[in-house]
Amino acid sequence: MTDRGPTRTLRPWVLISAAWIVPAILASLASYLQARVGHWDVPSPRELIWHGGDWLLYGALTPLVFLLAHRFPLRRGQLARNIPIHFAAALLLCVAWAALGLIFRRVMHLAPMAPTHLQAIIGWSLTTLPFGVAVYFAVLGLEHAVSYFQEARDRETQAARLSAQLAEARLGALRMQMQPHFLLNSLNAITVIVRDQDTATATRMLEHLGEILRRVMRADRPQEVTLAEELDFVRQYLAIEQVRFSDRLQPVIEVDPQLLTAMVPEFLLQPLVENALRHGLAQRVTATLLRIEARREGDMLVLSVTDDGPGPGGTPADLIEGVGLGNTRERLATLYGDRASLTLVRTAEGGAVATVRLPWHVLEPAGG
Repeated sequence: MTDRGPTRTLRPWVLISAAWIVPAILASLASYLQARVGHWDVPSPRELIWHGGDWLLYGALTPLVFLLAHRFPLRRGQLARNIPIHFAAALLLCVAWAALGLIFRRVMHLAPMAPTHLQAIIGWSLTTLPFGVAVYFAVLGLEHAVSYFQEARDRETQAARLSAQLAEARLGALRMQMQPHFLLNSLNAITVIVRDQDTATATRMLEHLGEILRRVMRADRPQEVTLAEELDFVRQYLAIEQVRFSDRLQPVIEVDPQLLTAMVPEFLLQPLVENALRHGLAQRVTATLLRIEARREGDMLVLSVTDDGPGPGGTPADLIEGVGLGNTRERLATLYGDRASLTLVRTAEGGAVATVRLPWHVLEPAGG
């Protein structure tokens, strides 16, 4: 958006108008020094004021140049019509400058510059003509330069806003893909329990699922939450999966309490844990390890989920990644660019470890 509100304290035409103070001072000083060096009569204070004040008069006319530049811009398709208009305006402003100068001279009670007013205006207009026209187009060029700069800045702001909106839409789409995927797996697990007629267990799983749904369906969900909130969500998810894996699933969460205020993308850990369960514990009866760890490395937060499943064979490209991991990687790229990463590698014992690296930043205090 173009900044035309009250927060903009000094407009360009104000600055350029005020800049005429410098040549005004120099004109008065030049008149004085020329008289001293040439051994002429030193101009009276009123004459020195007139020499400087005449320049300030063009400063007073500067807003008109900006007004004309805005009204008749020099843009492609309008040059043939607007350039003659600006030449005419430059000539008229020279006449206006000369007239104001003569009026100012009369106010200062200085000697007339010609026998008649008409001769004075014509003569002084011709004197100021070359410089006045040059100054007019210089100011015109400055106005267009300022306008182009503001338009470029507005385009950058608009592009940044559009990029943020597109990123938000993309994140929302990715998250909506993850929710049905997670819910379907949870409902499948509950269906198995119901078929076994284990009513108490099914009821407990539905209670856990209800708690999760209350968070997932929240209308004001942020893109980032604290690590503490994310771990709480993962614990609720694991409570459902522990029914499925019985006593074999005994997750270990090793997180320094000082890291719990770190901000992470919402639903970051759940797909990592799900991937470890599907392709780790679910594939080997003797597998029991599920470790969630967090640590800080400089300005980076490192999260990892490790399992001791059968582990993929062949090359690292053979590592199995679910839909959730692919979406998580895209969300990280959208939120943090190349500052974040998600890797999945095999461990020496044959399992796999998923590692997320993202910029460290903490929850800002309310009102901070």
